[in-house]
Amino acid sequence: MDSIIELQRQNHEELERFERGLSSLLSRNQPTHETKLQIEHKASQILDRIQSRILTLNSLYQDEDARKAEIHSLSAPAQANDLSEFYSRLVKIQEHHAKYPDSVPGGFDLEIAALLDEPNQEEEDYEEEDPISLLFSGEESYGKYVDLYAHHTAYSNLKNIGKRPGYLQYLDLLLAAQSGTVHNNLPKETRFSKEYENYIQNFHTYLLSFTKRTQPLVDVDIQQQEIETDFNKRWEAQEISEWEENRSQASTNGNGSAGIWCAACQKQYAKQTVYDAHLTSKKHIKAAAKQDTTGVPRPNPNGTPTPSTAPTITKSSISARIRNSARLTHLVTSLLVSLTSTINDTKSNVERRFSLTAREREQELLDQAKPPPPPPTATTGPEEEEEEEEERIYNPLKLPLGWDGKPIPYWLYKLHGLGVEYRCEICSDHVYMGRKNFDRHFQESRHAFGMRALGLPNTKHFHEITRIEDALALAEKLKQEGRHEIFEQETMEELEDDEGNVYNRKTYEDLKKQGLI
Repeated sequence: MDSIIELQRQNHEELERFERGLSSLLSRNQPTHETKLQIEHKASQILDRIQSRILTLNSLYQDEDARKAEIHSLSAPAQANDLSEFYSRLVKIQEHHAKYPDSVPGGFDLEIAALLDEPNQEEEDYEEEDPISLLFSGEESYGKYVDLYAHHTAYSNLKNIGKRPGYLQYLDLLLAAQSGTVHNNLPKETRFSKEYENYIQNFHTYLLSFTKRTQPLVDVDIQQQEIETDFNKRWEAQEISEWEENRSQASTNGNGSAGIWCAACQKQYAKQTVYDAHLTSKKHIKAAAKQDTTGVPRPNPNGTPTPSTAPTITKSSISARIRNSARLTHLVTSLLVSLTSTINDTKSNVERRFSLTAREREQELLDQAKPPPPPPTATTGPEEEEEEEEERIYNPLKLPLGWDGKPIPYWLYKLHGLGVEYRCEICSDHVYMGRKNFDRHFQESRHAFGMRALGLPNTKHFHEITRIEDALALAEKLKQEGRHEIFEQETMEELEDDEGNVYNRKTYEDLKKQGLI
Protein backbone atom coordinates (compact mmCIF):
# COMPACT_ATOMS: atom_id res chain seq x y z
CA MET A 1 0.00 0.00 0.00
CA ASP A 2 1.40 3.39 -0.95
CA SER A 3 1.96 6.12 1.54
CA ILE A 4 -0.93 8.57 1.98
CA ILE A 5 1.52 11.43 1.44
CA GLU A 6 2.63 9.84 -1.82
CA LEU A 7 -0.99 9.35 -2.91
CA GLN A 8 -1.71 13.02 -2.26
CA ARG A 9 1.38 14.08 -4.20
CA GLN A 10 0.47 11.79 -7.10
CA ASN A 11 -3.09 13.14 -7.27
CA HIS A 12 -1.85 16.73 -7.19
CA GLU A 13 0.56 16.00 -10.03
CA GLU A 14 -2.14 14.33 -12.11
CA LEU A 15 -4.47 17.26 -11.49
CA GLU A 16 -1.90 19.73 -12.78
CA ARG A 17 -1.16 17.66 -15.86
CA PHE A 18 -4.85 17.24 -16.60
CA GLU A 19 -5.34 21.01 -16.34
CA ARG A 20 -2.45 21.68 -18.72
CA GLY A 21 -3.78 19.06 -21.12
CA LEU A 22 -7.26 20.60 -20.98
CA SER A 23 -5.81 24.03 -21.75
CA SER A 24 -3.86 22.76 -24.76
CA LEU A 25 -6.88 20.80 -25.98
CA LEU A 26 -9.27 23.75 -25.91
CA SER A 27 -6.71 26.02 -27.60
CA ARG A 28 -6.55 23.85 -30.71
CA ASN A 29 -7.98 25.01 -34.01
CA GLN A 30 -11.59 23.93 -34.57
CA PRO A 31 -12.23 24.36 -38.32
CA THR A 32 -15.23 22.02 -38.60
CA HIS A 33 -18.24 21.00 -36.54
CA GLU A 34 -16.89 17.45 -36.23
CA THR A 35 -13.53 18.61 -34.87
CA LYS A 36 -15.21 20.91 -32.37
CA LEU A 37 -17.45 18.12 -31.08
CA GLN A 38 -14.53 15.69 -30.76
CA ILE A 39 -12.53 18.23 -28.74
CA GLU A 40 -15.50 18.95 -26.47
CA HIS A 41 -16.02 15.23 -25.76
CA LYS A 42 -12.34 14.79 -24.92
CA ALA A 43 -12.48 17.86 -22.68
CA SER A 44 -15.52 16.37 -20.92
CA GLN A 45 -13.59 13.15 -20.26
CA ILE A 46 -10.69 15.13 -18.81
CA LEU A 47 -13.08 17.09 -16.57
CA ASP A 48 -14.56 13.80 -15.28
CA ARG A 49 -11.07 12.60 -14.37
CA ILE A 50 -10.27 15.90 -12.67
CA GLN A 51 -13.45 15.60 -10.61
CA SER A 52 -12.60 12.04 -9.53
CA ARG A 53 -9.08 13.12 -8.49
CA ILE A 54 -10.52 16.01 -6.46
CA LEU A 55 -12.89 13.66 -4.63
CA THR A 56 -10.01 11.31 -3.88
CA LEU A 57 -7.88 14.16 -2.53
CA ASN A 58 -10.73 15.37 -0.37
CA SER A 59 -11.15 11.96 1.23
CA LEU A 60 -7.37 11.67 1.80
CA TYR A 61 -7.15 15.06 3.50
CA GLN A 62 -10.09 14.22 5.76
CA ASP A 63 -8.29 11.08 7.03
CA GLU A 64 -6.30 12.88 9.72
CA ASP A 65 -5.33 9.73 11.64
CA ALA A 66 -3.64 8.13 8.64
CA ARG A 67 -1.82 11.38 7.85
CA LYS A 68 -0.51 11.72 11.39
CA ALA A 69 0.63 8.09 11.45
CA GLU A 70 2.41 8.50 8.12
CA ILE A 71 4.12 11.71 9.19
CA HIS A 72 5.22 10.05 12.45
CA SER A 73 6.70 7.09 10.54
CA LEU A 74 8.58 9.45 8.22
CA SER A 75 10.04 11.46 11.09
CA ALA A 76 13.50 10.74 12.55
CA PRO A 77 13.62 7.44 14.56
CA ALA A 78 14.79 7.23 18.13
CA GLN A 79 18.05 5.57 17.11
CA ALA A 80 20.21 7.23 14.45
CA ASN A 81 20.99 3.99 12.55
CA ASP A 82 17.50 2.47 12.65
CA LEU A 83 16.61 1.66 9.00
CA SER A 84 13.93 -0.92 9.68
CA GLU A 85 11.13 1.24 8.22
CA PHE A 86 13.15 1.82 5.07
CA TYR A 87 13.87 -1.88 4.53
CA SER A 88 10.29 -2.88 5.23
CA ARG A 89 9.06 -0.56 2.50
CA LEU A 90 11.80 -1.73 0.15
CA VAL A 91 10.63 -5.32 0.63
CA LYS A 92 7.07 -4.29 -0.29
CA ILE A 93 8.29 -2.65 -3.48
CA GLN A 94 10.32 -5.72 -4.44
CA GLU A 95 7.36 -8.02 -3.75
CA HIS A 96 5.10 -5.86 -5.91
CA HIS A 97 7.47 -5.99 -8.92
CA ALA A 98 7.99 -9.71 -8.41
CA LYS A 99 4.23 -10.25 -8.45
CA TYR A 100 3.66 -8.00 -11.51
CA PRO A 101 6.85 -8.33 -13.61
CA ASP A 102 5.13 -7.14 -16.84
CA SER A 103 3.56 -4.03 -15.42
CA VAL A 104 4.18 -0.96 -17.59
CA PRO A 105 5.41 2.12 -15.71
CA GLY A 106 3.88 5.45 -16.53
CA GLY A 107 0.28 4.33 -17.01
CA PHE A 108 -0.91 7.86 -16.43
CA ASP A 109 1.28 9.08 -19.28
CA LEU A 110 -0.43 6.66 -21.65
CA GLU A 111 -3.85 7.76 -20.40
CA ILE A 112 -3.31 11.48 -20.95
CA ALA A 113 -1.52 10.83 -24.27
CA ALA A 114 -4.58 8.93 -25.52
CA LEU A 115 -6.82 11.87 -24.60
CA LEU A 116 -4.60 14.47 -26.23
CA ASP A 117 -3.52 12.41 -29.22
CA GLU A 118 -4.42 13.87 -32.62
CA PRO A 119 -5.32 11.58 -35.53
CA ASN A 120 -2.17 10.31 -37.25
CA GLN A 121 -2.15 11.29 -40.91
CA GLU A 122 0.83 9.14 -41.81
CA GLU A 123 -1.08 5.87 -41.54
CA GLU A 124 -3.31 6.42 -44.54
CA ASP A 125 -4.12 2.72 -45.04
CA TYR A 126 -5.48 2.31 -41.53
CA GLU A 127 -8.65 4.28 -40.84
CA GLU A 128 -9.65 4.32 -37.19
CA GLU A 129 -13.39 4.48 -36.58
CA ASP A 130 -14.50 7.66 -34.89
CA PRO A 131 -16.27 6.78 -31.61
CA ILE A 132 -18.15 10.09 -31.58
CA SER A 133 -19.82 9.34 -34.93
CA LEU A 134 -21.30 6.16 -33.43
CA LEU A 135 -23.30 8.29 -30.99
CA PHE A 136 -25.42 9.79 -33.78
CA SER A 137 -27.72 8.36 -36.41
CA GLY A 138 -27.42 9.14 -40.10
CA GLU A 139 -30.29 11.61 -39.95
CA GLU A 140 -28.62 13.53 -37.11
CA SER A 141 -25.49 14.02 -39.24
CA TYR A 142 -22.93 14.16 -36.43
CA GLY A 143 -25.18 16.27 -34.21
CA LYS A 144 -26.01 18.97 -36.76
CA TYR A 145 -29.70 18.08 -36.94
CA VAL A 146 -32.32 16.37 -34.79
CA ASP A 147 -34.13 13.18 -35.81
CA LEU A 148 -37.77 13.64 -34.78
CA TYR A 149 -39.54 11.44 -37.32
CA ALA A 150 -40.58 8.84 -34.74
CA HIS A 151 -41.86 11.51 -32.35
CA HIS A 152 -43.71 13.23 -35.19
CA THR A 153 -45.49 9.94 -35.90
CA ALA A 154 -46.37 9.52 -32.20
CA TYR A 155 -47.68 13.08 -32.08
CA SER A 156 -49.80 12.54 -35.20
CA ASN A 157 -51.38 9.46 -33.59
CA LEU A 158 -52.68 11.43 -30.59
CA LYS A 159 -56.43 11.88 -30.44
CA ASN A 160 -58.28 15.18 -30.82
CA ILE A 161 -55.36 17.14 -32.26
CA GLY A 162 -57.28 18.22 -35.34
CA LYS A 163 -55.49 18.20 -38.67
CA ARG A 164 -52.39 16.00 -38.69
CA PRO A 165 -49.36 18.29 -39.25
CA GLY A 166 -46.55 17.48 -41.65
CA TYR A 167 -42.96 17.19 -40.50
CA LEU A 168 -42.15 20.83 -41.26
CA GLN A 169 -45.32 22.00 -39.49
CA TYR A 170 -44.35 19.80 -36.53
CA LEU A 171 -40.97 21.54 -36.34
CA ASP A 172 -42.76 24.90 -36.39
CA LEU A 173 -44.87 23.75 -33.42
CA LEU A 174 -41.67 22.91 -31.52
CA LEU A 175 -40.12 26.29 -32.38
CA ALA A 176 -43.16 27.93 -30.77
CA ALA A 177 -41.72 26.83 -27.41
CA GLN A 178 -39.70 30.08 -27.36
CA SER A 179 -42.86 32.07 -26.65
CA GLY A 180 -44.62 29.64 -24.28
CA THR A 181 -45.07 26.06 -23.18
CA VAL A 182 -44.82 23.50 -25.96
CA HIS A 183 -48.07 21.89 -27.14
CA ASN A 184 -50.17 24.37 -25.17
CA ASN A 185 -52.55 24.51 -28.13
CA LEU A 186 -53.64 20.90 -27.63
CA PRO A 187 -57.03 20.30 -25.97
CA LYS A 188 -56.97 19.35 -22.32
CA GLU A 189 -58.37 15.84 -22.83
CA THR A 190 -55.46 15.12 -25.19
CA ARG A 191 -52.78 16.33 -22.78
CA PHE A 192 -54.52 14.40 -20.01
CA SER A 193 -54.42 11.06 -21.86
CA LYS A 194 -52.01 8.22 -21.25
CA GLU A 195 -50.84 8.37 -24.90
CA TYR A 196 -49.67 11.96 -24.45
CA GLU A 197 -47.74 10.99 -21.32
CA ASN A 198 -45.94 8.22 -23.21
CA TYR A 199 -45.23 10.58 -26.11
CA ILE A 200 -43.85 13.40 -23.96
CA GLN A 201 -41.80 10.90 -21.89
CA ASN A 202 -40.08 9.48 -24.99
CA PHE A 203 -39.64 12.98 -26.42
CA HIS A 204 -37.96 14.21 -23.23
CA THR A 205 -35.66 11.18 -23.14
CA TYR A 206 -34.50 11.81 -26.72
CA LEU A 207 -33.96 15.56 -26.29
CA LEU A 208 -32.02 15.02 -23.06
CA SER A 209 -29.80 12.40 -24.73
CA PHE A 210 -29.25 14.58 -27.80
CA THR A 211 -28.32 17.61 -25.68
CA LYS A 212 -25.79 15.59 -23.70
CA ARG A 213 -24.24 14.23 -26.90
CA THR A 214 -23.99 17.59 -28.66
CA GLN A 215 -23.13 19.72 -25.59
CA PRO A 216 -20.85 17.53 -23.46
CA LEU A 217 -19.42 20.51 -21.56
CA VAL A 218 -22.85 21.67 -20.37
CA ASP A 219 -24.25 20.18 -17.14
CA VAL A 220 -27.74 19.46 -18.45
CA ASP A 221 -28.78 17.44 -15.36
CA ILE A 222 -28.28 20.44 -13.06
CA GLN A 223 -30.33 22.65 -15.39
CA GLN A 224 -33.12 20.07 -15.46
CA GLN A 225 -33.12 19.81 -11.67
CA GLU A 226 -33.43 23.59 -11.33
CA ILE A 227 -36.33 23.70 -13.79
CA GLU A 228 -38.04 20.79 -12.03
CA THR A 229 -37.68 22.51 -8.66
CA ASP A 230 -39.21 25.67 -10.08
CA PHE A 231 -42.04 23.61 -11.56
CA ASN A 232 -42.77 21.92 -8.23
CA LYS A 233 -43.08 25.30 -6.50
CA ARG A 234 -45.42 26.63 -9.18
CA TRP A 235 -47.46 23.42 -9.13
CA GLU A 236 -47.97 23.55 -5.37
CA ALA A 237 -48.93 27.22 -5.65
CA GLN A 238 -51.35 26.35 -8.52
CA GLU A 239 -49.73 28.93 -10.82
CA ILE A 240 -49.81 26.68 -13.90
CA SER A 241 -53.12 27.71 -15.39
CA GLU A 242 -53.18 25.36 -18.38
CA TRP A 243 -53.26 22.29 -16.10
CA GLU A 244 -55.51 23.48 -13.25
CA GLU A 245 -58.81 22.69 -14.96
CA ASN A 246 -57.63 19.18 -15.64
CA ARG A 247 -56.71 18.74 -12.01
CA SER A 248 -60.12 19.89 -10.83
CA GLN A 249 -61.78 17.58 -13.34
CA ALA A 250 -59.66 14.68 -12.15
CA SER A 251 -60.65 15.28 -8.56
CA THR A 252 -64.37 15.32 -9.38
CA ASN A 253 -64.77 12.67 -12.08
CA GLY A 254 -61.91 10.41 -11.23
CA ASN A 255 -60.37 10.29 -14.65
CA GLY A 256 -60.50 13.90 -15.83
CA SER A 257 -63.39 13.58 -18.31
CA ALA A 258 -67.15 13.93 -18.03
CA GLY A 259 -69.30 10.73 -18.03
CA ILE A 260 -70.82 7.99 -15.86
CA TRP A 261 -68.63 5.93 -13.56
CA CYS A 262 -69.26 2.25 -12.86
CA ALA A 263 -67.70 1.28 -9.54
CA ALA A 264 -68.13 -2.46 -10.14
CA CYS A 265 -66.39 -2.47 -13.52
CA GLN A 266 -64.05 0.39 -12.60
CA LYS A 267 -64.79 2.01 -15.94
CA GLN A 268 -66.02 5.36 -17.26
CA TYR A 269 -68.88 5.57 -19.77
CA ALA A 270 -69.45 8.66 -21.88
CA LYS A 271 -73.20 8.18 -22.49
CA GLN A 272 -76.16 7.01 -20.41
CA THR A 273 -77.32 4.58 -23.12
CA VAL A 274 -73.97 2.81 -23.20
CA TYR A 275 -73.96 2.58 -19.43
CA ASP A 276 -77.50 1.11 -19.34
CA ALA A 277 -76.61 -1.45 -22.00
CA HIS A 278 -73.60 -2.73 -20.11
CA LEU A 279 -75.65 -3.40 -16.96
CA THR A 280 -76.96 -6.64 -18.50
CA SER A 281 -73.56 -7.88 -19.64
CA LYS A 282 -71.94 -10.93 -18.02
CA LYS A 283 -68.84 -8.93 -17.09
CA HIS A 284 -70.84 -6.37 -15.11
CA ILE A 285 -73.00 -9.02 -13.40
CA LYS A 286 -69.87 -10.93 -12.36
CA ALA A 287 -68.18 -7.77 -11.10
CA ALA A 288 -71.30 -6.73 -9.18
CA ALA A 289 -71.57 -10.18 -7.55
CA LYS A 290 -67.93 -9.99 -6.50
CA GLN A 291 -68.57 -6.55 -5.04
CA ASP A 292 -71.51 -7.92 -3.03
CA THR A 293 -69.36 -10.68 -1.52
CA THR A 294 -66.80 -8.13 -0.34
CA GLY A 295 -69.45 -6.13 1.46
CA VAL A 296 -69.15 -3.01 -0.64
CA PRO A 297 -72.58 -1.52 -1.53
CA ARG A 298 -73.60 -1.62 -5.17
CA PRO A 299 -73.63 1.62 -7.13
CA ASN A 300 -76.78 3.60 -7.86
CA PRO A 301 -78.83 2.48 -10.88
CA ASN A 302 -78.15 5.73 -12.72
CA GLY A 303 -74.43 5.14 -12.42
CA THR A 304 -73.65 8.12 -10.17
CA PRO A 305 -70.90 7.05 -7.79
CA THR A 306 -71.50 7.53 -4.09
CA PRO A 307 -68.80 8.89 -1.78
CA SER A 308 -68.20 5.41 -0.40
CA THR A 309 -67.57 3.92 -3.83
CA ALA A 310 -65.35 6.71 -5.19
CA PRO A 311 -62.21 5.18 -6.67
CA THR A 312 -59.63 6.97 -4.53
CA ILE A 313 -56.78 4.84 -5.87
CA THR A 314 -57.70 5.67 -9.45
CA LYS A 315 -57.97 9.37 -8.62
CA SER A 316 -54.53 9.47 -7.08
CA SER A 317 -52.95 7.62 -10.01
CA ILE A 318 -54.60 9.93 -12.53
CA SER A 319 -53.54 13.02 -10.58
CA ALA A 320 -49.97 11.69 -10.54
CA ARG A 321 -50.17 11.14 -14.30
CA ILE A 322 -51.35 14.72 -14.86
CA ARG A 323 -48.51 16.04 -12.73
CA ASN A 324 -45.97 13.90 -14.55
CA SER A 325 -47.23 15.05 -17.96
CA ALA A 326 -47.07 18.70 -16.89
CA ARG A 327 -43.57 18.25 -15.44
CA LEU A 328 -42.24 16.57 -18.58
CA THR A 329 -43.85 19.24 -20.77
CA HIS A 330 -42.01 22.00 -18.91
CA LEU A 331 -38.72 20.09 -19.04
CA VAL A 332 -39.12 19.52 -22.78
CA THR A 333 -39.86 23.23 -23.28
CA SER A 334 -36.56 24.20 -21.65
CA LEU A 335 -34.64 21.71 -23.81
CA LEU A 336 -36.32 22.97 -26.98
CA VAL A 337 -35.34 26.55 -26.18
CA SER A 338 -31.68 25.52 -25.92
CA LEU A 339 -31.93 23.59 -29.22
CA THR A 340 -33.66 26.34 -31.20
CA SER A 341 -30.75 26.87 -33.61
CA THR A 342 -30.43 23.11 -34.23
CA ILE A 343 -34.16 22.79 -34.98
CA ASN A 344 -33.94 25.74 -37.39
CA ASP A 345 -31.01 24.07 -39.16
CA THR A 346 -33.01 20.83 -39.28
CA LYS A 347 -35.95 22.60 -40.89
CA SER A 348 -33.69 24.21 -43.50
CA ASN A 349 -32.06 20.85 -44.24
CA VAL A 350 -35.44 19.13 -44.68
CA GLU A 351 -36.61 21.86 -47.06
CA ARG A 352 -33.37 21.55 -49.02
CA ARG A 353 -33.69 17.78 -49.31
CA PHE A 354 -37.26 18.10 -50.54
CA SER A 355 -35.95 20.10 -53.51
CA LEU A 356 -33.32 17.51 -54.48
CA THR A 357 -33.82 14.84 -57.10
CA ALA A 358 -33.26 11.14 -56.41
CA ARG A 359 -29.86 11.24 -58.13
CA GLU A 360 -28.76 14.26 -56.12
CA ARG A 361 -29.76 12.55 -52.89
CA GLU A 362 -27.79 9.44 -53.80
CA GLN A 363 -24.76 11.58 -54.66
CA GLU A 364 -25.09 13.39 -51.34
CA LEU A 365 -25.11 10.07 -49.46
CA LEU A 366 -21.99 8.98 -51.35
CA ASP A 367 -20.24 12.24 -50.50
CA GLN A 368 -21.11 11.84 -46.84
CA ALA A 369 -19.74 8.28 -46.84
CA LYS A 370 -16.35 9.47 -48.09
CA PRO A 371 -13.77 10.19 -45.38
CA PRO A 372 -13.03 13.88 -44.86
CA PRO A 373 -9.82 15.19 -46.40
CA PRO A 374 -6.88 15.27 -43.97
CA PRO A 375 -5.99 18.68 -42.59
CA PRO A 376 -2.71 20.21 -43.79
CA THR A 377 0.26 19.05 -41.77
CA ALA A 378 2.27 21.56 -39.79
CA THR A 379 5.64 20.13 -40.77
CA THR A 380 7.11 21.13 -44.12
CA GLY A 381 9.93 19.48 -46.02
CA PRO A 382 12.78 21.18 -47.87
CA GLU A 383 10.94 20.98 -51.22
CA GLU A 384 7.88 22.70 -49.78
CA GLU A 385 10.07 25.39 -48.27
CA GLU A 386 11.61 26.08 -51.69
CA GLU A 387 8.16 26.35 -53.24
CA GLU A 388 7.10 28.80 -50.55
CA GLU A 389 10.19 30.89 -51.19
CA GLU A 390 9.36 30.98 -54.89
CA GLU A 391 5.80 32.02 -54.13
CA ARG A 392 6.99 34.95 -51.99
CA ILE A 393 7.65 37.66 -54.60
CA TYR A 394 10.09 40.44 -53.79
CA ASN A 395 8.50 43.63 -55.12
CA PRO A 396 9.67 46.66 -53.09
CA LEU A 397 8.89 49.17 -55.95
CA LYS A 398 5.27 47.98 -56.24
CA LEU A 399 5.69 47.27 -59.95
CA PRO A 400 2.68 45.92 -61.85
CA LEU A 401 2.59 42.18 -62.48
CA GLY A 402 3.07 40.71 -65.93
CA TRP A 403 1.39 37.77 -67.65
CA ASP A 404 3.45 35.27 -65.60
CA GLY A 405 2.41 36.74 -62.27
CA LYS A 406 5.80 38.34 -61.63
CA PRO A 407 6.71 42.05 -61.60
CA ILE A 408 7.63 43.52 -64.99
CA PRO A 409 11.20 44.83 -65.47
CA TYR A 410 11.90 48.31 -64.22
CA TRP A 411 13.09 49.54 -67.64
CA LEU A 412 9.75 48.48 -69.15
CA TYR A 413 7.99 50.26 -66.32
CA LYS A 414 9.87 53.50 -67.16
CA LEU A 415 9.46 53.05 -70.93
CA HIS A 416 5.66 53.00 -70.75
CA GLY A 417 5.61 55.79 -68.18
CA LEU A 418 3.62 53.69 -65.71
CA GLY A 419 4.85 55.87 -62.87
CA VAL A 420 3.02 58.95 -64.21
CA GLU A 421 -0.48 59.59 -62.87
CA TYR A 422 -3.30 60.91 -65.07
CA ARG A 423 -6.44 62.01 -63.26
CA CYS A 424 -9.82 62.34 -65.05
CA GLU A 425 -12.48 64.49 -63.35
CA ILE A 426 -15.21 63.19 -65.68
CA CYS A 427 -14.49 59.62 -64.45
CA SER A 428 -15.06 60.67 -60.81
CA ASP A 429 -11.39 61.58 -60.27
CA HIS A 430 -10.18 58.14 -61.27
CA VAL A 431 -6.38 57.86 -61.63
CA TYR A 432 -4.82 56.09 -64.63
CA MET A 433 -1.18 54.98 -64.49
CA GLY A 434 0.68 55.53 -67.77
CA ARG A 435 -0.10 57.35 -70.98
CA LYS A 436 -1.31 54.26 -72.77
CA ASN A 437 -3.94 53.45 -70.14
CA PHE A 438 -5.00 57.12 -70.11
CA ASP A 439 -5.53 57.24 -73.91
CA ARG A 440 -7.39 53.97 -73.85
CA HIS A 441 -9.86 55.03 -71.17
CA PHE A 442 -11.61 57.59 -73.44
CA GLN A 443 -13.27 54.69 -75.29
CA GLU A 444 -14.10 52.72 -72.14
CA SER A 445 -17.45 52.53 -70.37
CA ARG A 446 -16.41 54.57 -67.33
CA HIS A 447 -15.62 57.70 -69.36
CA ALA A 448 -18.62 57.22 -71.67
CA PHE A 449 -20.93 57.03 -68.64
CA GLY A 450 -19.47 60.27 -67.24
CA MET A 451 -20.01 62.05 -70.56
CA ARG A 452 -23.56 60.75 -70.79
CA ALA A 453 -24.24 62.04 -67.28
CA LEU A 454 -23.14 65.49 -68.46
CA GLY A 455 -25.44 65.27 -71.49
CA LEU A 456 -22.56 65.28 -73.94
CA PRO A 457 -21.65 62.82 -76.69
CA ASN A 458 -18.41 60.91 -76.34
CA THR A 459 -16.94 62.00 -79.72
CA LYS A 460 -13.40 62.67 -80.88
CA HIS A 461 -13.81 66.40 -80.19
CA PHE A 462 -13.76 65.68 -76.44
CA HIS A 463 -10.64 63.53 -76.58
CA GLU A 464 -8.00 64.63 -74.04
CA ILE A 465 -10.66 66.61 -72.12
CA THR A 466 -10.63 65.53 -68.47
CA ARG A 467 -12.19 68.50 -66.63
CA ILE A 468 -15.97 69.00 -66.51
CA GLU A 469 -15.72 72.77 -67.02
CA ASP A 470 -13.57 72.33 -70.13
CA ALA A 471 -16.00 69.78 -71.59
CA LEU A 472 -19.03 72.03 -71.06
CA ALA A 473 -17.20 75.06 -72.50
CA LEU A 474 -16.13 73.07 -75.56
CA ALA A 475 -19.68 71.87 -76.11
CA GLU A 476 -21.02 75.45 -75.98
CA LYS A 477 -18.35 76.61 -78.41
CA LEU A 478 -19.19 73.82 -80.87
CA LYS A 479 -22.86 74.78 -80.73
CA GLN A 480 -22.09 78.41 -81.57
CA GLU A 481 -19.92 77.34 -84.51
CA GLY A 482 -22.79 75.28 -85.88
CA ARG A 483 -21.03 72.01 -85.61
CA HIS A 484 -23.45 69.12 -86.07
CA GLU A 485 -21.55 66.72 -83.90
CA ILE A 486 -23.37 68.06 -80.83
CA PHE A 487 -26.95 66.94 -80.64
CA GLU A 488 -29.57 67.60 -78.09
CA GLN A 489 -30.69 64.78 -75.86
CA GLU A 490 -33.99 64.56 -77.69
CA THR A 491 -32.30 64.10 -81.04
CA MET A 492 -29.75 61.60 -79.79
CA GLU A 493 -32.32 59.01 -78.67
CA GLU A 494 -33.88 56.92 -81.45
CA LEU A 495 -37.27 55.17 -81.37
CA GLU A 496 -38.88 52.64 -83.70
CA ASP A 497 -42.52 52.37 -84.72
CA ASP A 498 -44.56 49.22 -85.39
CA GLU A 499 -43.48 49.08 -89.05
CA GLY A 500 -39.78 49.25 -88.18
CA ASN A 501 -39.20 52.89 -89.14
CA VAL A 502 -36.58 54.62 -86.94
CA TYR A 503 -37.05 58.24 -85.77
CA ASN A 504 -35.40 60.40 -83.14
CA ARG A 505 -37.43 61.15 -80.03
CA LYS A 506 -38.60 64.61 -81.16
CA THR A 507 -39.80 63.45 -84.58
CA TYR A 508 -41.41 60.35 -83.07
CA GLU A 509 -43.39 62.36 -80.51
CA ASP A 510 -44.54 64.91 -83.15
CA LEU A 511 -45.79 62.17 -85.49
CA LYS A 512 -47.50 60.36 -82.62
CA LYS A 513 -49.34 63.52 -81.57
CA GLN A 514 -50.60 63.95 -85.14
CA GLY A 515 -51.79 60.35 -85.19
CA LEU A 516 -49.60 59.38 -88.13
CA ILE A 517 -47.96 56.48 -86.27
